[in-house]
Amino acid sequence: MQQHRHTWGSRLGFVLAAAGSAVGLGAIWKFPYVAAKNGGGAFILLYLAFSFTIGLALMVAEIALGRSTRHGACGAYACAGGRLWRLAGLLGVFAGFVLFSFYSVVGGWTLAYLGFALDGSIMATPASALPGLFGHFVADPLTPLLTHAMFALATCCIVLGGIEKGIERAGKLLMPVLFLIMLVLVVRALTLPGALAGAVTFLRPDFAALSAASVVDALGLAFFSLSLGVGAMVAYGSYMKGDVAIAPAAAWVVALAVLVSLLAGLMIFPALAAFGLDPAAGPGLTFITMPVVFQHMPAGGIFAVTFFALLVMAALSSSVAMLELVAIFFIDELGWPRRRALAVVTLAVIVCGVPASLSFGPLADLTVAGKSIFDTMDYFVSNLAMPAGGIALALLAGGPALVRLADEAGIPCQWRSHWRIACRYLLPLLVLIILLKNL
Repeated sequence: MQQHRHTWGSRLGFVLAAAGSAVGLGAIWKFPYVAAKNGGGAFILLYLAFSFTIGLALMVAEIALGRSTRHGACGAYACAGGRLWRLAGLLGVFAGFVLFSFYSVVGGWTLAYLGFALDGSIMATPASALPGLFGHFVADPLTPLLTHAMFALATCCIVLGGIEKGIERAGKLLMPVLFLIMLVLVVRALTLPGALAGAVTFLRPDFAALSAASVVDALGLAFFSLSLGVGAMVAYGSYMKGDVAIAPAAAWVVALAVLVSLLAGLMIFPALAAFGLDPAAGPGLTFITMPVVFQHMPAGGIFAVTFFALLVMAALSSSVAMLELVAIFFIDELGWPRRRALAVVTLAVIVCGVPASLSFGPLADLTVAGKSIFDTMDYFVSNLAMPAGGIALALLAGGPALVRLADEAGIPCQWRSHWRIACRYLLPLLVLIILLKNL
């Protein structure tokens, strides 16, 4: 264990940085669509229930694992469970690296579209040509690579400042601004003529639309939207001061992450309804459908800039955690200085992101089991590594590290038998269901 380790300057700094890790682009382009498709308010209630039970329990376990060992994922698993458990930490680090490699490509898209919004290209392009604008951009072999490198380097610059002066300071800036921008866009969307129908579609409970698949979808969204399973919260927890109560801090992180998802729905669905546009999920929503909305909206150019600035901030806030997760492995396990670790990891991410970016253009025909390189990387992280990491974490928390993590998290003695049963049996089973559904 290290003699000295930097810590967060305050509990607020940790909460905002950790919430930033959880608040990614998926909260904006996936959650609203899935919620509306699966019963609106009924699905949201399920999502809230899973987030504040299963999601919160796993987050508490991750943070407690990091703080009790003062190590990143790899060292933390080994310290708490033994040498074999080190493999679970290594899986998380590798998954974090793969995740950042292709996520940085998408982060570069947000930078490019912020530029398109600033120079007026989005507003000047006919609505019918917007799909072509996006398609030509991502298929270009050069420009997306440049924006990918710019995004990775921007993330590196933030993490280079260390915990308090880099990641925490960025969280304290990015998260309040992100919420402010979202509130402005929500108010604008809700005041559009005909917007109420979209808000009703998103919020009205339709329990008849719920199915077994909907329940699993809600469970999966609660798991993935909190960045669980790869060890990001282990890394952040390793910097938490010993006098900070873990459970309340984790609850705030979950609450902020959930709030962003809900605000995203209230920002997007009323605007789509106001202009009679069909909702979509994924990049098509943010890079094609929303620009159409801005073209129909008074002062749309200003709101387009605001929206894509929001996307850049959301992407950066989560990419910071991905880079720290990987860099901390080299810092803790190999004793590298932070600068060297970040330089090596960032360069490797830029290089490994190249085939992911080119899979939309020159390498589009290169597939693995019918999936593009980008989709293969996404499938490995989202469908395999993250659920496997969640299962490993739960088994560790309910097994060899039971007492250690329960003590660190401040779980009362009378609740520990319930904690053991939940971690050893219930949580692994539920995460296994997510894994099997996504195979």
